[in-house]
Amino acid sequence: MAYWIRVNYDRKEYVVDLDRLSAFVCAPNGKITFWLPNSGIPIIINQQTDPEDYQQVFDYIQNVSAHALSGSWLQVSYERNDYVIDLNRISSFCHSASGRLTFWLPDSSIPIIINEQKDPDTYQKLLDYIKRKTGHILT
Repeated sequence: MAYWIRVNYDRKEYVVDLDRLSAFVCAPNGKITFWLPNSGIPIIINQQTDPEDYQQVFDYIQNVSAHALSGSWLQVSYERNDYVIDLNRISSFCHSASGRLTFWLPDSSIPIIINEQKDPDTYQKLLDYIKRKTGHILT
C-alpha cells in the first residue's frame, strides 16, 4: 500500500511514495534526508522550516522502525547520524578480513561501514540478516 506525501524542496514540489524509499537519515540538527528512487536526488527536510513535512516523514520512520513485519528495517548510528535502512533493498554486502561489513545505500552512493569492535550489536544483526536472506555465512 502506497504512502504518498507532498514535499516542497529546493523550490520544487515533489509527490513521493515513502513506501518506495530504502533509507532515511536523521541528523541531530533536526533534518531528515532521503533519496528519490531511481534518481539519487537527496531530499532534505528541516524541522524548523518544514514542520508538517518533517512530522509526516518522522512518523512514517517511527512506524516502519517499530512495525516492520519482516524485520528488514535496521536502525544504525553512523557518523553522528541515525540511519533507518530497509535491508531488503540492499543488493550487496562486503566483508573484509579486518572485521568490517560494508553496504551501499540504494539510490545514493553512500557506503555504510560497520565495524565489529565498535558496534557489535548492529554487526551481528547484519550477519544474521545476510545468513537468513542469502544462506551465506560471512566470517
